[in-house]
Amino acid sequence: PAVDAAAITFEWIRPDLKPRFVHVWHSGENLVDLQHPSYKGRTSIFEEILKSGDISLKLSNLKPSDEGKYRCFIPGWNKESFVELVVDAASTFFIVGIDRGSDGVVLQCESSGWYPEPEVFWLDGEGNLLSAGPTETVRGPDDLYTVSSRVTVEKRHSNSFTCRVQQNRTNQTRETLIHVQDNIFKTQCSSGTVIALAVFLALSFFTNLILWIRYCRKRY
Repeated sequence: PAVDAAAITFEWIRPDLKPRFVHVWHSGENLVDLQHPSYKGRTSIFEEILKSGDISLKLSNLKPSDEGKYRCFIPGWNKESFVELVVDAASTFFIVGIDRGSDGVVLQCESSGWYPEPEVFWLDGEGNLLSAGPTETVRGPDDLYTVSSRVTVEKRHSNSFTCRVQQNRTNQTRETLIHVQDNIFKTQCSSGTVIALAVFLALSFFTNLILWIRYCRKRY
């Protein structure tokens, strides 16, 4: 109700934590001694609007571990309400690499600072999905994910490729465009060409050997 809440007691609680208290307001002051250690210095209320009955909680420096169900409880009125907090993080930072491989050009894409764990997709210049190897995922001490992926590509009309990182739960998508210069693609010899070249070199060697033996016999 729209009454002055400055003089009442109310609690913000995480039922799954011990101690469970996220923020406790009692008769005009914050009871920080009751607070769970992970929330120390990161919670506050809007004291200027307490008079209108607004006891909203503000969380600063949000962490993935803050995700969960919060209970707002007023003991004197025996009233409570629950809020489900969903945390997500999406990054715009990419590290890309281009390298020559035995079967084509190898593209590498890495992106960090994601939560929850995202997926990585590769697309060609026409928007078609490319077949890539398994995504490597590392979860850091801050609970944020770093993902990296590689794909081998051959020369195409546009030589433009897109690395897309997507987090489906909160519909977050980031992508970067990679353009490969024509001179990066080295000419690949087919197996038939390699065999023919080997036979030619072998025949040339034996022919030259025979000519050298004949020359030696005539000379000596």
